[in-house]
Amino acid sequence: MDWGFITSLPVAFLMAWYTPVQKIVEPWINFIRNIPALAYAPLLVITFGVGQRPAIILIWICSFMTMSITIYQGIKNIDVTLIKAARVLGASDVDIFFKIICPATVPFIITAVRLGLGASLTTLLAAESTGAQAGIGMRIRSLSNSFESAPMLMYIILLGIIGLILVKIVDIIERKLTGWQEKIN
Repeated sequence: MDWGFITSLPVAFLMAWYTPVQKIVEPWINFIRNIPALAYAPLLVITFGVGQRPAIILIWICSFMTMSITIYQGIKNIDVTLIKAARVLGASDVDIFFKIICPATVPFIITAVRLGLGASLTTLLAAESTGAQAGIGMRIRSLSNSFESAPMLMYIILLGIIGLILVKIVDIIERKLTGWQEKIN
């Protein structure tokens, strides 16, 4: 998921600020995003072979698509009045970016991370069924073939615990970065 975040952030900002980039990239992202991850799995195995590489690429595709669209929409929904007011008060483009755009986009970036985590964990099972030699998804698949429900349930619960821990980490980061934001309880 980290590569998905690292690559989606600049792509989302470029799409939001440069109309030609948006007109070229956004349709492709929406097209690819709507195809289920399982459809890519065999193609990635054929292209990259059996192992971890196709699984990592599949998880990257799903997290990148989800996060780039979420961040892009967050940037596009920034109140234009704030930007105009900053310009009237003499703010430079750098000031506008760091003092208006970045803070206003943080809640959307956090939401993108949450959605990316969900997409990554969901895709993990599909990705590791592409012939991975190890991993939780591979273990669940192999246990399902032999109808061993107790150990399979243990791995499913483990996956849930990992997801819960990651969400709690995102909650802590969100509280640190968006303490200024009013929230409805």
